[in-house]
Amino acid sequence: MALGLLLFLASLGAAGARAAIIIDVDGVDGDLKRNVLIFLSLERYKNRNDMDDQQVERLNDRVEREVAAALKPFGYYDPVVNSELTKSERSRDWHVQISVLPGTPIKLREVSLLLGGSGANDPALRHIVDSKTLRSGQQLNHAVYDGLKGELQRTAATLGYLDARLLRSELLVDPVNHVADVSIEMQTGERYHFGATTIEQNAIQESLARRYVRYQENDPFDATQLLRTQFALDDSQYFSTVEVLPGEPDRATLAVPVKIRAEPNRRSRYQFGGGYGTDTLLRGTASWENRLINRRGHSFRTEIRAASQNQSFTARYQVPIGDPALEKLSLKLTAQNEKLGDLDVNSVDLEPSITQTLGRWQRVLSGTITRTTTRDSTTRSVARAFIPAISFSAVPQGYLGEALFTRAFYGEVRGSHSALGSDSNFLQLRLQAERALDIAPQWHLLLRGELGASMVSNFEDLPGSERFFAGGDRSVRGFGYNDLSPRNALGEKIGARHLLTGTVEIERDLPRGFGIAVFTDFGNAINKFGDPLAYSVGIGARWRLPVVTVGIDIAQSLTKLDTGVTTTGDRYRSLGPRLHLNFSPKL
Repeated sequence: MALGLLLFLASLGAAGARAAIIIDVDGVDGDLKRNVLIFLSLERYKNRNDMDDQQVERLNDRVEREVAAALKPFGYYDPVVNSELTKSERSRDWHVQISVLPGTPIKLREVSLLLGGSGANDPALRHIVDSKTLRSGQQLNHAVYDGLKGELQRTAATLGYLDARLLRSELLVDPVNHVADVSIEMQTGERYHFGATTIEQNAIQESLARRYVRYQENDPFDATQLLRTQFALDDSQYFSTVEVLPGEPDRATLAVPVKIRAEPNRRSRYQFGGGYGTDTLLRGTASWENRLINRRGHSFRTEIRAASQNQSFTARYQVPIGDPALEKLSLKLTAQNEKLGDLDVNSVDLEPSITQTLGRWQRVLSGTITRTTTRDSTTRSVARAFIPAISFSAVPQGYLGEALFTRAFYGEVRGSHSALGSDSNFLQLRLQAERALDIAPQWHLLLRGELGASMVSNFEDLPGSERFFAGGDRSVRGFGYNDLSPRNALGEKIGARHLLTGTVEIERDLPRGFGIAVFTDFGNAINKFGDPLAYSVGIGARWRLPVVTVGIDIAQSLTKLDTGVTTTGDRYRSLGPRLHLNFSPKL
C-alpha cells in the first residue's frame, strides 16, 4: 500500500511538472498577430499534456506555411518567417520564437463593380457599390472583398430582388508585382412586391390587426417591413406569440404573399419592482394591467409608486387610434403626494390626451384638470386649474411606440388662465435635450441640457407642482435632490420660475459591461435669467447588466450652497463630495 501511495504521489508530481509550450510572435501585432495565433498548430496543441519532443518539432515545421496562410487574407503574399525552437534543460519547457517580416502588401490595381437589372439604380445597392469599400490603391483584404459580395447579395434579397445573382466574382492576384484586380458583376433581375396578407388571430378585430401592418399590398417588397410588422404586433401586448412569414414568391406575377399568425396573450399582467437611488432612497412599484378589455383593443392600467420623496397612484384607460402602434387616446387619473424642496405638494389630476406621430416627431395634445395643495411651514394654498398643453418629442427612425429612455429632444408648452376657470395665470416652456456621441470606438461624449421658463402674473399662485427645482442624480450632481432653489424668509426651498441645467460627460467602456466616466454639471433653479449658476465636477462608474443597471457617481460642488439664512454668517455653505447611487431592476 505504501508503494502504491508513493507511485500515486510521483504521478501527481509528474503531472504538476508538465512541460509547457511558450510562443512569442514578433513583427506583427493587432489583427495580424491574432490571426497568426489562430492558424498555428502549436497554439492549438500547447495545452496538451501528452506532447513529446518529436511532436513539438513536427508542429514547429508547420510554422512557416501556417504564418504565410494567416497573412494572405490581409494582402501579404510573400512574408519572411523564421521560427526557432528551444527547450529549457531546467524547466523542460519548449520556447518557440517566431519572427515575421510581412513583406510588401498587395495593392488593388483595377476594381470593377457593376450592377445590372431593375435594381441597377436602387439607392441601397448603389450605396454599397459607391461606398469605396474596395478602391484602386487600397491594400488587399480578403474579408473586405468577401464582405462586399455578401452585403450586395443580402441587400438585394432583403429589398425583393429575389432572382439576383452574381455573374462575375473574381479576385486575381499577381504576387510578383504585388497587385490584384477585382471584378464583381451582379444582375438584380426584377423587384418583387408584396402580395396578399393573410392574418390568423382571434384576439382583436381584423381591421385593427391590419392597421399594425407596416406595408401595403403591391408595395415593393422589403423584408425589414416584415420585421417591423412583427415588432409592432409584439409591442401591442395583445399577443403571446407572433409569426410574420413570407410565402413562396410567384415568379409570374412577381408577388410575395405574407402570412401572419398570432396567439392571444393573457389579459391580466401584474408587475412588481424596486430600486434605490440617492434622490429617492428605497422605491417600489406595483401595477396591474388589463391588456385587452375588448376586441377594439382598449386597455387599462393602474400603478402605485412609493418612495421617500414621492407617492402616487395612477389609473390610465387607453384606446388605439389611427396607426395603433404610434397613436392613442388616453384618459389618466393621478393622485400624488410629493416633496419638492421644502414644499409638500398634493395633487389630483384628470388628464385626457391624444398622442400622434408625425414623421420623426411625436406630438401629444392634452388638457389637465388639476387640484393642487401646496404647503410650507407657515402657509397652505389650494389651486384649481385647467392646463392645456402641447408637446413634441424627437423619435428615432423606424420608431414603433416603444418606451424612450432618453430624449434627443423634448419640448412642451403648457399654461392656464382665469378665463378657463383657473386660480392662476401662467404660461410655461419646458425643453430637454440629450445627445450621446461616439468620439472613439470605446469613448463616448454625453451632452444633456434642460431649460424651463415661466410667465406668471403672481408667483405665489403658481402650484408647487409647476415650479422648478434643481440638484440631484439627474440634475446638478454634487447637490442634494432639489437643493438648488430660491428660498423664502425662513430659508425654505420654495421653487423658482425658471430652470437651466446642463451636463458634459465623457464615458469609457471597459470589459464585461463596466464603464467609467468623468463629468461636469451646471445649473440652477432661478427667478430671473442672469442669476448665478451652480457648478460641480465628478467621476463615476457604470455597470450594465441584463437585469439591472448600476450607476455610481462621486461629485464635488464647486459652488457654495445658498441656505437663504441671513441672520448668521454662514449663509453660503461649502459642500463636500457627494455620492450619487442609482440602481433599478428592469421590469
